[in-house]
Amino acid sequence: MTEKKPYHIILSGGGTGGHIYPAIAIANELKSRFPDAKFLFVGASDRMEMEKVPQAGYEIEGLWISGIQRKLTLKNLAFPAKLVVSLMRARKIVKTFKPDVAIGTGGFASGPLLQIAVSKGIPSLIQEQNSFPGITNKLLGKKVDKICVAYDGLERFFPKEKLIKTGNPIRQDLLQIDSKVIEGKEAFKQNHGKYTLLVLGGSLGARRINQLIEKELEFFQTQNVQVIWQCGKLYYDTYKKYDSYDNVQVHAFLNTMDMAYAAADFIISRAGASSVSELCVVGKPVIFIPSPNVAEDHQTKNAMAVVNKDAALLIKEADLEVDFENKFSQLVASSEKQQQLRTNIKKLALVNATKDIVDEVEKLLESKSREKRI
Repeated sequence: MTEKKPYHIILSGGGTGGHIYPAIAIANELKSRFPDAKFLFVGASDRMEMEKVPQAGYEIEGLWISGIQRKLTLKNLAFPAKLVVSLMRARKIVKTFKPDVAIGTGGFASGPLLQIAVSKGIPSLIQEQNSFPGITNKLLGKKVDKICVAYDGLERFFPKEKLIKTGNPIRQDLLQIDSKVIEGKEAFKQNHGKYTLLVLGGSLGARRINQLIEKELEFFQTQNVQVIWQCGKLYYDTYKKYDSYDNVQVHAFLNTMDMAYAAADFIISRAGASSVSELCVVGKPVIFIPSPNVAEDHQTKNAMAVVNKDAALLIKEADLEVDFENKFSQLVASSEKQQQLRTNIKKLALVNATKDIVDEVEKLLESKSREKRI
């Protein structure tokens, strides 16, 4: 009897944390089920996945690829050459690694890799985090075997028969937030007699949100609110001076997100897909301030999927000067509104997303094994 060869699993996605961390979460779940499996990530050679994936313990190969800029720019002239070179590199990677399954989580690097995989007949799956898919996944959706999504209504963009609603992978340590409130408050040295506002702008930071928080620090004092402010590494040097203020903490990055979420009574956040999915699980009152600088305004669409269920508030960047203080003070003053938001947002949580996605990957692996036996 011949010994069964360990599965070879290739994953591609990157450019932002919203594409990278879901891929890592999927890999971790697969590794727990198939400890002998071999894993290889493929990313863009100059993006953050080249750092984050090795930190998570996985090998990664880089492609010379970038997206098409939506405005006229000289960078677009290099795109055809980059695409050709990346397809050739992806073909070599696939030929050498011989994957049993290919998984894409979005971002331009996943395009060439998944394109080569499907052309070679390798079972393939993409995971779309957003309510409005990016161009890479829209193109791949016609070719892959399965598409795992987090929102309803994606049959507008993908073949309906391929869609499986799973949700987005989330950190497993967020599932017990309710039992960590006291621990979280203590970890961040929060005054138990005050409300805590957690401000999230992503790992790099959000310029407009940071400007807002700087302007409103005195207002927060009048609301009996203390602030845990994750301003992002790009902006830390600008805003770290406020760390010396009473009831204000400024962080470039938060390494213990579960404790930060547990400590929070209110959250201000961008509306990237992974953030929205996490906040549904966390179940705290949220004010979304979507980035207007993303493709197809998909952050606003992500946020509205929650806001339309009376599960969060939304303020557009253009309306912050007029609306923020009014909406925030009303939220702080109304325990009834706070409870409504907590209850409704938790109803939207899909806590088994990672497991459900990997169940679909496992079905693809099993179908390939059956084909080999036949």
